[in-house]
Amino acid sequence: MLLTILGEFVLPSQEPMWTSAAVQVMAGLGVEEKAARQALARTAADGWIAPLREGRHVRWRLTGPGRRLLTDGAERIYSFAAEGPAWDGRWLVLTVTVPESQRQLRRQLRTRLSWAGFGSPAPSLWVTTDTAREAEAKQILNTLGLEGAAYSFTGPFGSIGSARTLVDQAWNLSAVAEHYQEFIVEFAGLRPEPGEQTLLTQVRLVHEWRRFPFLDPQLPTDLLPSKWIGKRAAALFQELHARWHQPAQRHWRHLGNA
Repeated sequence: MLLTILGEFVLPSQEPMWTSAAVQVMAGLGVEEKAARQALARTAADGWIAPLREGRHVRWRLTGPGRRLLTDGAERIYSFAAEGPAWDGRWLVLTVTVPESQRQLRRQLRTRLSWAGFGSPAPSLWVTTDTAREAEAKQILNTLGLEGAAYSFTGPFGSIGSARTLVDQAWNLSAVAEHYQEFIVEFAGLRPEPGEQTLLTQVRLVHEWRRFPFLDPQLPTDLLPSKWIGKRAAALFQELHARWHQPAQRHWRHLGNA
């Protein structure tokens, strides 16, 4: 939730954030003050933000790594359209061998490759329809020290098996569709009051949408169910985010001047 606030308000304004503003917004979202302050401390310990002391009060600025993290995340979140670009029919396939005993490393690999849009139809096997993701996959593998335990292949689907069966095994699109439906039900009818309520609703909107680039692999239309609900959810997000953006930013500036 704190990263959502930082990405939505601090990153575009390039102005440090008062502790009181973060605590107040998170309180409106149901986060107790102690937990909000702990989140600030953990985020600073991770190197994403740094304190600026002004007397007894503290403001928080984004560090270089924090700005890069949020910029990359914002690009992925705000441009996410729940549908992949035109497809040339080629797949990118990775085989990655990680010993069963290294469970933490396996979890890290799964998290990062899933965020990059890969699905896993079988142990040690990862696939995506976006062959341009190879550079990102290589960076992930290098970071995790797995570059020597992996191989990549690109090409069209062969004559054995079915591409749709592969999709069903690699990604749970039914579960993704349910999450999209829940998102639509939660936000479609909301008309928040100006000021604090609009800001809080905008944070909730972005916070909930942030998970879809992780859940949805953005497959080509040819591989999606007909009338894919993700398209409707993406259009709703873009519409509501644009509608609430200016009033939410105004209230954030008000908190900074209060």
